Amino acid sequence: MSAKAEHYDVIRKPIITEKATMASETGAVVFEVAIDSNKPQIKEAVEALFGVKVKAVNTTITKGKVKRFRGQIGRRKDVKKAYVTLEEGNTIDVSTGL
Repeated sequence: MSAKAEHYDVIRKPIITEKATMASETGAVVFEVAIDSNKPQIKEAVEALFGVKVKAVNTTITKGKVKRFRGQIGRRKDVKKAYVTLEEGNTIDVSTGL
């Protein structure tokens, strides 16, 4: 598969947190993805962009918090994260980014 422009629209950026690092020890990689993307689209995009085989995709949606800035009420955006489990022997180095 070759990487298409739609694949870059689906996967926004890798998430590098303590929890994501713990997940990477079991062969999973965490990405921030487009809020309207679904699991088959995420799987296709990861396989095309990184050249790996995907075993499973789990997604979570984190609702944005209501915050104040200089007395004005604002709201952070909703974020969708994808926990992508890779087949045995496949790895992605997320420290280099997309």
